[in-house]
Amino acid sequence: MYAKVEDFTTDQQEIARYAKLLAHPARVAIIEYLARENRCISGDISNELPLSRTTVSQHLQELKNNELINGEIEGQTVCYCINWKTYNRVQKLFTKFFDKVIQHKNNCC
Repeated sequence: MYAKVEDFTTDQQEIARYAKLLAHPARVAIIEYLARENRCISGDISNELPLSRTTVSQHLQELKNNELINGEIEGQTVCYCINWKTYNRVQKLFTKFFDKVIQHKNNCC
């Protein structure tokens, strides 16, 4: 018998969704780059990564679709930055999860 997604809590579903979103190192690198620059990036982010422009665009789209970054059109370019509201939500979800796990830590194995 397989459990359905609906059988898990909202937090569990959300954590799994963001974990999957951040499971690719390119997406982690994009978030780190945007945080490091601490401003809206409208240039070619693909210059910062060892990936093609098309591949970077696909990763940016996934991050944007999941609201971890914002992307606003400015003329012929798109200005990307971290969506801090979503980022703070994700941080709280993972912190709560890891804190819950560590509470039950034992010396098993």
